[in-house]
Amino acid sequence: MGETEGKKDEADYKRLHNFPLVRHSDMPEEMRVETVELCVTACEKFSNNNESAAKMIKETMDKKFGSSWHVVIGEAFGFEITHEAKNLLYLYFGGTLAICVWKCS
Repeated sequence: MGETEGKKDEADYKRLHNFPLVRHSDMPEEMRVETVELCVTACEKFSNNNESAAKMIKETMDKKFGSSWHVVIGEAFGFEITHEAKNLLYLYFGGTLAICVWKCS
């Protein structure tokens, strides 16, 4: 398989999985929906820059729901966090991209 075929297969895979898949959330429904939409918007806007996407999500969450929000975006990472109850969202987007958003005081 050539390099161009591999890139085409990867693009097809990402197109097939271009929806948010919530892996875990303890947020209230309305907050969860808003946060998922924000994550999708940020990841689409900054598709080649996870740092900028995370910054956009964090700053928006701080303004909307109070301060001390944290965001991690990437592939193949593990985590163990302490968070405020009802303030955690962990989802997959675009097939392999994971996003974890949480608040701690």
